[in-house]
This record gives sequence, structure tokens and C-alpha cells, in this order.
Amino acid sequence: MLASAQSESKPRADSPPDRFPSAEPTHPPADARTTGLAGKYAGALFTAAAKANALQQVESDLKGVKATVGTDAKIHDFLSNPILSHQDRAAGLDALLSASVSAKGAKGPSDLTRNLFSVLAENGRLYETDKVVDGFLEIMQAHRGEVKVVITTAQPLEKDLQKRLEDALKQSQMAQAGKKSLVFENRINEGALGGVIIDVGDKTIDLSVASRVSRLNQQLEGAFPPSFGRLCPT
Repeated sequence: MLASAQSESKPRADSPPDRFPSAEPTHPPADARTTGLAGKYAGALFTAAAKANALQQVESDLKGVKATVGTDAKIHDFLSNPILSHQDRAAGLDALLSASVSAKGAKGPSDLTRNLFSVLAENGRLYETDKVVDGFLEIMQAHRGEVKVVITTAQPLEKDLQKRLEDALKQSQMAQAGKKSLVFENRINEGALGGVIIDVGDKTIDLSVASRVSRLNQQLEGAFPPSFGRLCPT
């Protein structure tokens, strides 16, 4: 009976962190996207950090983690390795958190940050680190009334064009109606060929050359019967 009870009391592998402080809940903003398992972890961390008045500290920690994972291939491989021993996971987490805060000159990560990664490790979810971190940072942006705008181009934009595009987006109906502060992020995707792709929340404005070529191909395919290809000389 004792073994059965102990088995039933173990947390499910897909459960979000369950060792965060329990008090009156402070939920993520309604417009924050916390869907999926990673979103649940991110939302639980936000709630715990808000209760502990540690939102800025945790955000700083996770920005450091994001930068470290993006530049250190060994740590990235560590997070995606599902067969590490408990000892190796513990050593890897110490290395990750130490590297993440050393560049910022901080004393060390908060207990909440350490606890998050301990729970992710115990539940076999370290590979979700990128999604959890991005989810928390998006919640923080929503908490501050910010909206992330991702501008994707085939090549870096010139400063003048970048400024004009940002100014136009700031004057858009979306930004004005909701009195939102836009936060811009630039990404390079050579597959776009040219033009620009703008992502705002769950909306996408695709003005890339690749998109126009794709639409043109679709129109051409629909304009001619299937037998047309057989009539054309080769």
C-alpha cells in the first residue's frame, strides 16, 4: 500500500513546476500566450516570481540563459540529450547557470530560476528550455504592455529604412488603439529573397519576394489546364 501511495503521489512528467511558492495567485496578463506545456512552465514561473517580487531578477537570469544557449554549442547539446545521468544533469545545470550570470557580473541566479531548471531536469523537459525561456520573456513583455514585432529580411536593413519601417509600425492602428509599446527584433532569412516579413503576435504580413513568387506560381498553375504542359514543346 505504501509503495502504491508513493507512486500515486509522484508528480506527472508533464506537470509544470510544483515547488514554487503558494500564495494568492498573480496570473500572467490575459494577452500573454501561455499555451502548450512550455507555456504552462513559463506561466507558473511568472506567477511565482510575481509573488516573490522577483520578476526582474528572473527575467535577467533567463535572458542570460538564452544568450548562453545561443552561443555555447556544448550547453545546447547538453539540454537536448535525454540520456544523461542525474549527476551529469546536475553538473550541466551548474555550468549553464554559472555561464549565464558570469557575463552579466551578477552574484548568481535566483532560487526560482534554479528551481525551474531542477524541475525541468526531473521531468525530462530540459529540451523545452528555449520555449520556456521565450515564453516567459513574452509574458514579461505583455506584462509591461509591450508587443514584440519581428522583422525578417533576406539581408540586414539599412538604418534609414529600418527607422522608417519602425516609425510606420508605431503609427499603425494596432499600436495606437491599444497604446502598446512596440519592441522590435530583426531576423535574417536568406530564403525570403527580398522584401520583408513582419510578425506581430499571431499575425503575419508577408511582403517577401519568396511569397510573391509562390503566389505567382499558384496563379499560373490555376490559369492553365493540366493538359497544357503536355502541349508545350520540350
